[in-house]
Amino acid sequence: MHLIRLLLSGVGVLKHGFVPLIADRYRDRLLAIRRGDVPWDEVERWRLALHRELDEALESTALPEHPDYQRANDFLIRARRLAASPEYTR
Repeated sequence: MHLIRLLLSGVGVLKHGFVPLIADRYRDRLLAIRRGDVPWDEVERWRLALHRELDEALESTALPEHPDYQRANDFLIRARRLAASPEYTR
């Protein structure tokens, strides 16, 4: 179930540029996999289809090859300073 969820998220990231946090569209199917209600061959077919979709999305993604490390680091530093500030800890 978690592998399928991660593949769905990966496809979403590559296609849309953000991490989808809500899996409502696939919730029932994912839970059925977790419960063991879905035959393994069906799960495997879905997994393989998602791998193909992920590969295709990787070829056409608008995301840069590498993140902006400096921008991410600056954000983390600001967030940590804010979290440690007296105004935030009250």
